[in-house]
Amino acid sequence: MEIRDPVHGSIPIYDSEIEILEHPFFQRLRNIKQLGFSEYVFPGATHTRYLHSIGVMHVSTMVFNYLFRDQNSKDILRLKETLRLGCLLHDIGHAPLSHSTESVMPMVSALKLPKKFLDLKTDRQASHEDYTIKSITDSSFTESFKGVTKEFGVDPDAVAELVIGETSNPKYFTVNGINYFPLLHQLVSSEMDCDRMDYLLRDSYFCGVSYGKFDLDWIIDNLKVCVEGNEAYLGISERAISTFDDFLLSRFHMFMMVYFHYRAVCLEQMLLRYFDTSKLEYSIPADIEDYLEHDDPYLYKTLKNSKNVWAQRVVKNSIPKKILETFGSEHLNQMFELEKYLKSENIDYIKCSSTGRLSKYYSASSPQQKYPMKVMRESSLAKGHRTIKNIHEATDLFSKYSESHAVNRIHCDFEDLNQDQQKKILGIIQA
Repeated sequence: MEIRDPVHGSIPIYDSEIEILEHPFFQRLRNIKQLGFSEYVFPGATHTRYLHSIGVMHVSTMVFNYLFRDQNSKDILRLKETLRLGCLLHDIGHAPLSHSTESVMPMVSALKLPKKFLDLKTDRQASHEDYTIKSITDSSFTESFKGVTKEFGVDPDAVAELVIGETSNPKYFTVNGINYFPLLHQLVSSEMDCDRMDYLLRDSYFCGVSYGKFDLDWIIDNLKVCVEGNEAYLGISERAISTFDDFLLSRFHMFMMVYFHYRAVCLEQMLLRYFDTSKLEYSIPADIEDYLEHDDPYLYKTLKNSKNVWAQRVVKNSIPKKILETFGSEHLNQMFELEKYLKSENIDYIKCSSTGRLSKYYSASSPQQKYPMKVMRESSLAKGHRTIKNIHEATDLFSKYSESHAVNRIHCDFEDLNQDQQKKILGIIQA
């Protein structure tokens, strides 16, 4: 079986994987848009988590085939298939409109996750990752792994562990004395994971922009397996550092120019207003089988049938006027003064704050990730001689962009205000 993809071309699917792809749990992703409300700004951005997930699996296969090009044992094939499925299913727990509805998820204890995946000491609100774990390891969907378990020896729990980045069974990921779990998890979630490699190209394609484009083939050709002790990490050749920098900047620019577009962000805030003001109308169920019904059309039907003013405005794409926008720390005084005035006049407004950071793994306020990406330097004269260091030691891009870049906006129904209020607001924003 193969799938024709406008981004990657022909994507082969193994026969033992077909049951997974055709199961209702994975088919649900056909009805969840990859970019949520962004289609109101970029009409072509109607692509789904379904196709994106298949694309991530395909990219992971290209990467794995390159990194392990000289190995083809039964154990290596098991790791390859585990990685393919980790990438394919990394988004299977996403709620309607992707991240926009996580605020109405139940407490994680209500999901009744298997004990090995549950922190029994604390309770918190569930996330899409928790639903991913539940779907893979403890639902009717788990039965669809029979084929890949028989053919490759895949353990569904190991697939879930790759997604969350913790394993209780390192032996499963160890081949010839080397634990490949860190590297495989990095390919699922890291500074240069297969998820980003796909969504940057895919989102650029469907949005009709060029910000997220990068040289995928060159990056793959320069990836390395870096072994320290008995653990393998994802690395990149020193000669490709500039390409890595370009990859990071591509993602940063996509956030600033596409993902943080004021209309899509404001619509998300209006959806949250709806949830806050009509708490009994919509919620995400804790029962994983009932969760199957919850996709974008299900949520939109709820919004259309609601009499809540915010639900109706979301459906009609009617956002309040953007009256002030600030970038970084510039003009924040105007923002504070405007908010103070709006509150004093009891004028309803929506404040949207979007924070973009070049890296969530390497920044002034965040600790380095548990599995750091590496850089490999190889000598052209001394064959086999190589040195390995962490990525942040090889590029100054992290320090240059160490501070987050914030975009703040204020929206209100400006036309509905009286002339004195409009005049006062104009005076503040034009100062």
